[in-house]
Amino acid sequence: MDARDLLRLLRTVRTARGARALRSALRRRCTDRAGLPRPGAEKARVPGAAQGADPLPGGGVVHFARSSLRVRVAVGGAVFVGWDGAGPEPSYALSGPGPEADERAVLEPDTDGGWRVVSERMLVVVGRHGTVEVRTPGGVLLRRDLPPRWWEPVADTDAEADGRRGVREARWALRSEVAADARFFGLGGRSAGPRLRDGTYRLWNTDPYGAFEPGDDPLYITMPVQLVVADAGTHLVFHDDSWDGRVTVAEGEEGAGSGHDRPGRCEVRMDGGPLRYWVLVGTPARVLHGWSALTGAAAVPPSWALGHHHARWGFGSEQEVRRVVAGYAERGLPLSALHLDIDHYRGHRVFTVDRERFPDLPGLAAELREKGVRLVSIVDPAVKAEPGQWVYDSGAAADAFVRDGRGRRVRGEVWPGESVYPDFTDPRVRKWWGGLYGERLAQGFSGVWHDMNEPVSFAPFGDPSLPLSARHSLEGRGGDHREAHNVYGLSMARAGYEALCELRPGERPFLFSRSGWAGMQRYGGTWSGDVATGWPGLRASLALVLGLGLCGVPYSGPDVGGFSGFPSPELYVRWFQLGAYLPLFRTHSAITAGRREPWEFGGEALEHTAAVLRERMRLLPYFVTLAHLAQRTGAPYVRPVWWRSPEDRALRDCEDAFLLGDALLVAPVLEQGADRRAVRLPRGLWYDTATGRPYEGPGQVLLDAPLSRIPVLARAGSVVPVRRDAGDGAGPVELEVWAPAPGRTGGGVLVPDAGDGWEQPQVVRFTTRLRDGAVVVEQEGAEVVGYPVRVRGEGAR
Repeated sequence: MDARDLLRLLRTVRTARGARALRSALRRRCTDRAGLPRPGAEKARVPGAAQGADPLPGGGVVHFARSSLRVRVAVGGAVFVGWDGAGPEPSYALSGPGPEADERAVLEPDTDGGWRVVSERMLVVVGRHGTVEVRTPGGVLLRRDLPPRWWEPVADTDAEADGRRGVREARWALRSEVAADARFFGLGGRSAGPRLRDGTYRLWNTDPYGAFEPGDDPLYITMPVQLVVADAGTHLVFHDDSWDGRVTVAEGEEGAGSGHDRPGRCEVRMDGGPLRYWVLVGTPARVLHGWSALTGAAAVPPSWALGHHHARWGFGSEQEVRRVVAGYAERGLPLSALHLDIDHYRGHRVFTVDRERFPDLPGLAAELREKGVRLVSIVDPAVKAEPGQWVYDSGAAADAFVRDGRGRRVRGEVWPGESVYPDFTDPRVRKWWGGLYGERLAQGFSGVWHDMNEPVSFAPFGDPSLPLSARHSLEGRGGDHREAHNVYGLSMARAGYEALCELRPGERPFLFSRSGWAGMQRYGGTWSGDVATGWPGLRASLALVLGLGLCGVPYSGPDVGGFSGFPSPELYVRWFQLGAYLPLFRTHSAITAGRREPWEFGGEALEHTAAVLRERMRLLPYFVTLAHLAQRTGAPYVRPVWWRSPEDRALRDCEDAFLLGDALLVAPVLEQGADRRAVRLPRGLWYDTATGRPYEGPGQVLLDAPLSRIPVLARAGSVVPVRRDAGDGAGPVELEVWAPAPGRTGGGVLVPDAGDGWEQPQVVRFTTRLRDGAVVVEQEGAEVVGYPVRVRGEGAR
């Protein structure tokens, strides 16, 4: 028990729930003592020397004295590497059976007894003792994986004969080297990111048991996905293993020690599972496109979900909901959705309604929908262990709940009290659980947000989750929570998404989940979780959205204002201004925290939040376009400023600004009291959208940032689709064109809003250029038809 556990223990055992949580944690410890394999002797192993190879489509298998290595280059350029016979499947991350092998990739002998696979987009060199190098076609080294090491359990006949215990798995470690100038990004949602500093990061989805700040790690979504950006090129590596693990990164140094470069280093250590990984090489855009093709296209949220959402744990009643919605309407503030937290449930029981507080929830939902406001419901996975309660009885009859090695239902402590947990890794259970969403739709909800699905069981010490020995189906393969934990939230999201598709086949589902894993974008998005109210929490909010986007999850956002406390008017305004340019734009807070309605912070704050809220609705066609592009290309809405210039080292270290699509650069104010801020610009001409003044990049400029606005710059030549009516975003679309620089061209795209169904609208492409000093805008090479054009920046050149 460490100091943090001790603090949790002292804080929780004083309450009835805390006492139950203590009993649950002790029961969890006893369950694992009886159900986990006994610790025992281990034997270290390395591959040994290469002894031959067998060619196969896309590459082949290299045989070593004590292992084998499969290398397969897929169509599209992704390369799969699997040790000890590991193949791409089964995998929770992949969206299907995996891409076909590239028949043009050839396995051939290399020097010094090694082998290499030659393909169009990369060269894979396998050393005679098991190093694996990924190089550009020209031979430039991108990464070198050193020979792996395994620690295998020595057979224990008595333990293996005990069917109540889990199986001891071989641990493994893999060290890698990258260029000295490389920067590491990714690993899911990291509050101190998006750039990964030197240190160790755990791969275990975790509720931090309270509001978090930068440095708290791990959090709700961890992924063994790294994006490595260097002068030589960009590559993504994904270690497809859902077990608990740790990733240690150390940035390199050029000219370190006698003028020699010290390479960047990374070590991945996993407690079990297969040693297999994918590598994708190219520009950031190409790499994320390949990652999307591998793990599945991002779900496109319905258009209304790209507006402003208001949430609170503790609305308490229908009357309070009406009051809040009326407050937005009376002040002319657009509102797209309102979210109900666990307090609308009866005793916090999932799929129920407190009829005293919400006597006519379907009627309330219909009333709000007439005003353009949708209701969104929280859904937690834990089911109160209460015979006679319909959800519990239904799940018990379906044998849907996780059991331990002795066949007993695993119980934990969550909001409704002692609870059981569905096994979402079982297709049969996903189908049962999905059927329950019909109750939410019948109550009038238009979407759901999954919470507490790491999964959480309150505990004053130790891991606040299920016993590691808890048994799971794992799609029929069988296994325990050591392997299932990180994919639990992902599998719950799959259950919900597939059910909503079936229950309402004519509408795109709206679902976002606090926890998940690689591939979760197929089913929706996520949010920050319980970010602490404060300026560090504001900074962490941006880090999470950027980092998750680089891991393939484009739709996310923070709790605007922070979850836990009482933001000052200044902090609230700055958080609201940031949130207005992020995909999920939602205010939210705890039941013990301050209000989050804009009018609660005074007249000046209301004026400034109203202005940026209107701007968000004006930009709604641009957000719709970005949502469809994320699905089709894998590019996140929110991108690091180095997205198109990864070779710019100064941009690689910039973490306090971002690109919104290709056209806009947003520089939020993240420091208290600041009314100016430095902004680092990528290459090209940029216009300050507030003043129209042009600035030439690359370089750094100092811009005004009064409390009324944050710096937003537009790329010269860009075409931004906007609404002419800035009120509720329902006006006609016009094209806001920022004048191109002399001698340069520009452009942009529009994906028209085709409603909330499954229609795939055509992409409309525009180009811009100067002709005789005038800005010319063309649509697919011809005159623009159907869209008014407004040129800005023309007189500022």
